[in-house]
Amino acid sequence: MIYGVDTFTFHDILEIAKNPKKAKLDKTSKEQIIKSQKNVQKIVESDRTVYGINTGFGPLCDVKISEEETAQLQHNLIISHAVGVGKPIDKELSKIMMIAKIHALSKGFSGVSLVVIERLIEMLKKDIIPVIPEQGSVGASGDLAPLSHMVLPLLGLGQVWEKGQPHDSAIILEENGLEALRLGPKEGLGLINGTQFILAHAIKGLEKMEYLLDLADLTAAMSLEAYRGSASPFKKELHEIRPFAGSKKVAARMLKFLKNSENLHAHEFCDRVQDPYSMRCVPQVHGASRNAFEHLKNLAETELNSVTDNPIVLSAEESISGGNFHGQLLALPLDYATLAAAELGNISDRRSYLLLEGKFGLPRLLTESSGLNSGFMIPQYTSAALVTENKTLCFPASADSIPTSLGQEDHVSMGSISGRKFNQVLDNLVNILAVELMFAAQGLEFRRPAKCSKIVEENHDIIRTKVAKLEDDRLIGNDILTIAEMIKERMFVVN
Repeated sequence: MIYGVDTFTFHDILEIAKNPKKAKLDKTSKEQIIKSQKNVQKIVESDRTVYGINTGFGPLCDVKISEEETAQLQHNLIISHAVGVGKPIDKELSKIMMIAKIHALSKGFSGVSLVVIERLIEMLKKDIIPVIPEQGSVGASGDLAPLSHMVLPLLGLGQVWEKGQPHDSAIILEENGLEALRLGPKEGLGLINGTQFILAHAIKGLEKMEYLLDLADLTAAMSLEAYRGSASPFKKELHEIRPFAGSKKVAARMLKFLKNSENLHAHEFCDRVQDPYSMRCVPQVHGASRNAFEHLKNLAETELNSVTDNPIVLSAEESISGGNFHGQLLALPLDYATLAAAELGNISDRRSYLLLEGKFGLPRLLTESSGLNSGFMIPQYTSAALVTENKTLCFPASADSIPTSLGQEDHVSMGSISGRKFNQVLDNLVNILAVELMFAAQGLEFRRPAKCSKIVEENHDIIRTKVAKLEDDRLIGNDILTIAEMIKERMFVVN
């Protein structure tokens, strides 16, 4: 994988994060980077006024900076903009930010020197990863505050991760034989003007959601088996006449999960006319969420392979002060994907509820001794609480905008908040699906001796390796946490 040349997918970025040595700068990219820096230097030496190179920033764009002060200008930019608050984002997210920023800079339109870009790559390979607070970005003019924190270690300032704890950058740099850098003209602005905080959250969220979409289909199939519902709503003919890509894919997956089920075959000629929506409409609901996933994926990968700072240096004679840093292009699809992820939890909770009702051969609360035992009554409360929490997180951050920079930046995206909420909803979804898996596994116990499909039986066995059938009340909160951990470790067979 080559920075600046290859078109990266979000999977590529995650792979580089796991093994940074896989990525490198190629010769053409290096030449473009050097050329871009020389163009900036020519602008500095000329009499032309270019924003961020020889002017102040934001509302101070009308203040001219002398050639002698251009380096100090960039240093001041970083230290004045590193004002993030809140707990640090995960180290992996910081790493993804660095990788995405390197890729954007390596295209050679930002005027950032080869020395600075290669230092970022070296830090990545030596696992010198900046500590970055989660709050403080409005998503335009780029993710200024978090990216400033990312840049501080280049200057020997701020903190980096060391053995899971924040440590002073200056100490860690010295231990690795690295000196602090002095930024040249335009370099500070090129480093912090961009959408990499938003993008990192989109990439990490896409990784989570891709698996949870598959898991939600499997979980629905297991619940349908436990409910002894009908597989007819998943027939290909039904979905060919309303051919949304997401619903067609989910319907095919459901048929695969339910293939050759003795349990469902036993129900085939019963007098139940149709199942409730949460069982019957899985392709339409899960499919809509898949469509949203694909939309975010396409736009995030476009952003990943874009130049998102300002101004863009095309030549020594032409630089364009535009708005490529504006996060709206990701904020809107992130909010859409957040709603889509929340809906996976919403319909999951409804299926869990159906399994507790005591219908069609299942005992109330999925326990044969209810009354003395509460069975699975209260885990559904947990699921309901998480579903409602997710609903409150679905308010679109992109619907809001507060003017900043004395009105110079009078419309901002709030995409950083969209990205954070997206990941919060996905983390809640893990626990919601864990509850449904626990209920479905218990429900299947009451369908014996009939066997389910091979893949459902395989996943039922996986659950039973760590979570036993509930006979009498016990600490089932531990069971939810255990299944949630199994989800995070991707132990389930979902394809």
